[in-house]
Amino acid sequence: MNILITATVILFWILLLFYSAVTIGGVWYRLRFRNPPKIKHYPSVAVLIPAHNEEIVIENTLRAMARLKYEGKLDIYLLDDSSQDGTAAIVQEFAEVFSRIHYIPVPPGNPKGKSRVLNYGLSVTDSEYFVVYDADNEPEADALEKLVQAAEVVPNAAGAVGYVKTKNVDTNVLTRMIALEFQVFQLLMQCGRWALFRLGSLAGTNMLLRRSVIEKLGGYDVYALAEDAELTVRLTAAGYVLPVIPTSRTWEQEPETLKAFIKQRTRWLTGNLYLLEKSIKDRSHWRGKTFVLSLQHLFTYLIFVLMLLISDVFFVLSIAGVDIPNIGAPLMMLWFMTYIVYTAQLLSALVIDRNVSLTNVLYVLVMYFTYAQLFILLLIRSVTTYTWSKLHKKTIAWDKTQRFKGRVDS
Repeated sequence: MNILITATVILFWILLLFYSAVTIGGVWYRLRFRNPPKIKHYPSVAVLIPAHNEEIVIENTLRAMARLKYEGKLDIYLLDDSSQDGTAAIVQEFAEVFSRIHYIPVPPGNPKGKSRVLNYGLSVTDSEYFVVYDADNEPEADALEKLVQAAEVVPNAAGAVGYVKTKNVDTNVLTRMIALEFQVFQLLMQCGRWALFRLGSLAGTNMLLRRSVIEKLGGYDVYALAEDAELTVRLTAAGYVLPVIPTSRTWEQEPETLKAFIKQRTRWLTGNLYLLEKSIKDRSHWRGKTFVLSLQHLFTYLIFVLMLLISDVFFVLSIAGVDIPNIGAPLMMLWFMTYIVYTAQLLSALVIDRNVSLTNVLYVLVMYFTYAQLFILLLIRSVTTYTWSKLHKKTIAWDKTQRFKGRVDS
């Protein structure tokens, strides 16, 4: 029992020190950040937008795409994956008005999902770079230009990644907490990894990639539900880098109901379990800087949640007065430190992103007890889903994130 508890304590401190270091690195990088310089030649870029039944959000998305500023050749491709609603009609109307917007129906195929659609998009386009935006995204006008400038000036860059913000943040408590979480993982953690290890991570949207590099790696893995994380590991293993540009911003809609949130995050976690299994089988995922990236995925999607559960158990046992073996330090301290680090990350993100308010601070103080605890349920659900699919030798179906009707811009 003592050995088990000692090992748990050591893992706790490694995890806490890792996250603390990355947070500090993220703050440092963000405060020093300067936009990438202008370049002499702007290479051709294709915007790829995978879409399936997106009539609720696609009009605002295409309006934002039409406002993109770019000095080079730019084409926008809506990749329609068998939509049964009014998506096609809306996109075709835009295509008639804007010459650089194109409607591309994707032929049916298996397995279903974003990776297969993006591979098809690559097969029908020929630009030097491509940038991926989800169908609910509204990038700022200069978002793409900043990504291209960074990819062109950073040595050995396979592309560049930007910042993802929440456009429906004020809808309810859930969207507010998701937005705060994104400020940590899309701002501080991304910037911190780049500052400390020169490691960037694809976020699934607002990400620019060099076509020749992706084709060399064989395109997207069609079985990967977390296609961004899987491709990030392969790019890093091949020696490429992905500079992080926090001023390249896109706004996206987040789940507004607990049911939609659980379905989305179950897919994310299940996809990362697939990546963890793949990493165990492929030693290249643990070489050089890729080791740090794979370790971070292990920390974020598995160890963090397990430590969260264990800290809760220690907390309850301590409160109940249960006699726990003495290992030289009160186990209650582990729970306390976990809360402090988690909360400090969120508060740091508020300061750096300049949206400190009494409301946001109050949300931050209670997120560990509420929002963070959901990830225990998500891990159990994801492990169950993944194990069932392996035992029955079935491919897990792609589960599209539910969209919610919002304001239509004029």
